[in-house]
Amino acid sequence: MGQAFLQKKALTFYPATYIDTEYRYTDSTGIVVIIQNSVRKGGEYTDPTGKSFFSVIYWYRVINETAKPLELTINFPADSFATLPSADSYIKVFLPQDTMKLENETLHGYGASGLNSFLDLGLREPTTLQRTINPKEACLFYIGALYHQAFAPARAELVLKGQALFYEIGTIKIPCGQIAFKD
Repeated sequence: MGQAFLQKKALTFYPATYIDTEYRYTDSTGIVVIIQNSVRKGGEYTDPTGKSFFSVIYWYRVINETAKPLELTINFPADSFATLPSADSYIKVFLPQDTMKLENETLHGYGASGLNSFLDLGLREPTTLQRTINPKEACLFYIGALYHQAFAPARAELVLKGQALFYEIGTIKIPCGQIAFKD
């Protein structure tokens, strides 16, 4: 995207209590990409071995206000990330396979179905999302996180720097993908 100018503005499409932040990324040519980040929903999760976690789900919307299609690519490794408060504390970030729908906003876990079954498989493989977003269209999706003996921050944001995407959750900043414009 070249140089981007981050701007936090009033919500673009609709004001909703489930959207925590919205950022407009505009470069010097006027290209605009909007990223909306939700608040978290979650609860306790116990894996098949009896290990306890706090499981959270967020939804995100990437809006393409340009005249060209864009390619959204997000990848999270199967690895976990160390976090506070102890050496045994960690977080695992993943992409559930469900597609977020706006009518699911008020549902438990934003309507992401089959999460426990998905988590029971152990997140041994990286998770990936790759979507083409046409001009004046949007893409909605989930990002989940499992916290083991760790504080779960209320906010997590998908942040664009140039074409690179980062997932910022608490003090952790994870390089996770890119937004590239197609010709």
